[in-house]
Amino acid sequence: MPRPNWREALRSGLGAGLALGLCGAILVLLEAWHGEAARFLLIAPLGATAFLVFAVPNSPLAQPWSAIVGNAASALVAIGVTGLGLAPELSAGLAVLAAMLSMAVLRAMHPPGAAVALATVLSTPAGVTHGLGFVLSPVMLDTALLVALAVLYNRATGRKYPFRQPAVAERHATMRDANTHRLGLSSEDLAAVLDRFNLSANIGAEDFGRILAAAEAEAARRHFKGLTCGAVMSGDVVSVTPDTRARRVADLFRKHRFKTLPVVDTDGTLRGIITQNDLIQRARLDATREGRGFAAAMTNLLAPGGDRRLCACDIMTTELCTVRPTDGIGVLVQLLADGRVQAAPVVEGSRLAGIVTRSDLVAVLARQTILAGGLQTAA
Repeated sequence: MPRPNWREALRSGLGAGLALGLCGAILVLLEAWHGEAARFLLIAPLGATAFLVFAVPNSPLAQPWSAIVGNAASALVAIGVTGLGLAPELSAGLAVLAAMLSMAVLRAMHPPGAAVALATVLSTPAGVTHGLGFVLSPVMLDTALLVALAVLYNRATGRKYPFRQPAVAERHATMRDANTHRLGLSSEDLAAVLDRFNLSANIGAEDFGRILAAAEAEAARRHFKGLTCGAVMSGDVVSVTPDTRARRVADLFRKHRFKTLPVVDTDGTLRGIITQNDLIQRARLDATREGRGFAAAMTNLLAPGGDRRLCACDIMTTELCTVRPTDGIGVLVQLLADGRVQAAPVVEGSRLAGIVTRSDLVAVLARQTILAGGLQTAA
């Protein structure tokens, strides 16, 4: 194990302790409200669940489905085992076996579920069988309360929980959803690699892709030895303001043969970026909405007598992946290798300082390759 991060250990431990205490208080109030006959009690395996949902909230084992369904399914099969009237030692082993199989079938692997099954069998007196109400309360109720508190606490302290749902495809890829595309591996490919090393329960395929992409970026940063985005960017950038007419935008694309055009305020603050594809998608939207052909919609968009109300702010993309002048170009390798991102704006604070296109990056890579070859020949 690596050296512990004491701040993170304190954060997770404090959250688990507070949440279990609050769960206990809520259950006491519920019992006082409903009477002593109700099953409102704190079960011991919840301590293991608390460790997962607070200490490792990014683990597939700690996600809400795994926690709630895993504990509930384990309690349910344990009830069935106790009804068989077997010896306690045999019942204990059978309950844990059945719990693990049921969690696997339900895709709800949660280690504390095995403890729920074992505790249920060992705490049930001979000749007594729990009803289905035991699954609902205390098992599901306790777990659901703890998970709800974990969601609130983790998000309040900077951790995302539930963690890493599959990203929704956007019109322009960002670093959040471009990793598998850039690696040339699908989520299924990454999942197969994890299965090969028996790591599927430890990390999700999407997060595995993020780690691989970050490792590639770090390798690129070291390879280029401090070469920064500021050193390779184009500083003399042609840009437009948000109120620039769409026809003027199209004229700039034709004149300069750009593929991207930044949109900035009068003070240089970056507001968005327009690509040639943005114009095409806008014309396609107008054609569909107005019930006419694509060519007519494009003409209306760009012709001198066309729609004079349409401005850059109506077309631009605001979901941007920006870099800083001091960032290593390894970040660019990670970002621009995705075929759906044409250029990376370079910003200082919120102001546009320059732009790096894929062509710029290819030129740098080619130059570095030639230099490296020359050095090897000289050696």
